[in-house]
Amino acid sequence: MTSGFLPPEQWYAQLPTLYSGACALITDADDRVLLVKPNYRAEWGIPGGWLDEGEKPRDGCAREVREEIGLDLPIGDLLVAQWCPAEPPRPRAMVTWVFDAGTLDPDRIARIRLQADEIDDFAFVDADDAVGMLPATDGPRITAGLRARADKVTFHLDG
Repeated sequence: MTSGFLPPEQWYAQLPTLYSGACALITDADDRVLLVKPNYRAEWGIPGGWLDEGEKPRDGCAREVREEIGLDLPIGDLLVAQWCPAEPPRPRAMVTWVFDAGTLDPDRIARIRLQADEIDDFAFVDADDAVGMLPATDGPRITAGLRARADKVTFHLDG
């Protein structure tokens, strides 16, 4: 007697996949947003990156923050979950998780140490200016993240 169903490993293998990353919304005492300047693209970014295989989003966010700016920050609430469709050259959809990593005091800011082989600079930037410095998919994360932090909610963004 056959059930007509695929074995689980075949069924899972034929499902669509996606990429996933996590980043941290970090501000200073003047509510400016921390951006980093990767050396591999023209635009600035929010500290964060792609998740490793099997890595939880919050853990990946903490790892990326440690790697990129040299700080071991507590990773707080999920502020934004953003889905973006596949767009060349990226062949799959992606989901990015934005977590609240708090507000840095001057002492912590002075301890920032950039990942030399990947990050050239960092800056605290007014939110409106920050949006314009980021890739088009990333800018809305700033606005939504700050609003989510203030309202104590989580936002879902499409596109």
